[in-house]
Amino acid sequence: MELKIRLARQADFDSVYNLIKQLWPNMKSDYKTLNEIYLKGIDSVMQRLIVGELNNQVIGFCSLTVNNNLWQAGNLGHVDELVIDKDYRGKGFGKKMIESITQIARDLKCKRIELDSGFHRKDAHRFYESIGYENRAYLFSRKLI
Repeated sequence: MELKIRLARQADFDSVYNLIKQLWPNMKSDYKTLNEIYLKGIDSVMQRLIVGELNNQVIGFCSLTVNNNLWQAGNLGHVDELVIDKDYRGKGFGKKMIESITQIARDLKCKRIELDSGFHRKDAHRFYESIGYENRAYLFSRKLI
């Protein structure tokens, strides 16, 4: 099976929304709000959204945000989401998606790429470590709204 990876388009949102619901099954997700955020990401110069397709069906989604960063004295890429449809996991598609978003980060002159992953996602942690990511920090978060 050949995974085709391309930039996400407006028309992909329904498929991406279904993947996001798999990524965060306990989160109440508002379709309209997420669609607005998705479209903003597509139009952003500092974000890249990609999808992976098999037989013209979107089975993967990944997004990258590029930040101007003093610590890196340049651009820092952050993978905001990476999700593969549950029926296609464990087949190497996640690795292909992260390789593609990593190349995009390189093309955008990022000096480093990072991501965060919930404590309970042990399989994801093993996956990220197997492809060269290191657990080098804690993420602290505070809800504002």
